[in-house]
Amino acid sequence: MDTPLHMAAGHASAMVAPILDIALAHRGSPFAITGLQGSGKSTLASQVAAAAARRGLRVAVLSIDDFYLDRPVRRRLATRVHPLLATRGPPGTHEVALACEVIDALLAGTPVALPRFDKIADRRLPRSQWPLMRGCDLVIFEGWFLRTPAEAGVALAEPLNAVEHDDDPEGVWRHYVNDALATHYTPLWSRLPRLLLLQAPSFDVVPGWRWQQEQSLQAANPGRMTMDRAQVERFVQLFERVSRQALRMLPASAEHVVRLDAMRDPAHGDILALRVAPTIAG
Repeated sequence: MDTPLHMAAGHASAMVAPILDIALAHRGSPFAITGLQGSGKSTLASQVAAAAARRGLRVAVLSIDDFYLDRPVRRRLATRVHPLLATRGPPGTHEVALACEVIDALLAGTPVALPRFDKIADRRLPRSQWPLMRGCDLVIFEGWFLRTPAEAGVALAEPLNAVEHDDDPEGVWRHYVNDALATHYTPLWSRLPRLLLLQAPSFDVVPGWRWQQEQSLQAANPGRMTMDRAQVERFVQLFERVSRQALRMLPASAEHVVRLDAMRDPAHGDILALRVAPTIAG
């Protein structure tokens, strides 16, 4: 049975308020929010931004998804390296340099257009449709694998799931993804010194959570075609390896961790800790 759409309305104010205090304590760098697909990071980022706006602050919200390589670029990459790179999302399918440029401009107070991506069309929106930001008081950056380290090469030897077994038997794709994680994303990670992790209980909840996202996307875009359940089940396998690495590594390295259950409810003690100590752990 699917996990109910329990958090469609968003996170409780008891969680949002202390997170905003944390974000505002160090405005000189972005406040990063990470968590596996469907964990509620985009919702939380929007809620924190809205709470900041109510205080009269200007907030720029960015997602790693905004920086997907456009579909023609990914198709060329798929032809040159491996067919699975045509699919957006895994490391190696983002324009990291652009993300760094936008963050730097926002922090410097320079007017900058914020990239936007149409997930249903699987295309980056034309630059003329990117919102222009003229200075901001807070930058929030969210994404599913932020600051996740690469795996040791030996861990890539055996396929992890059906997609890796059937479509990447020689490991070309997973080595490319892992190498990208180890190298291409380092400049971006260095710009995200403050990370909040929404920690899923396990990877097992992700297919259900991701399916809920797809249903919400479809409901918000009637008449446009989104993925069906089988497509979502396959899609999440492309993220499984890096997701499991994030589950292993990020709880010990993130500055703040909020543990979630399968209903995406946070552990009460974690929220109390955020309220008591809204500063970055040293």
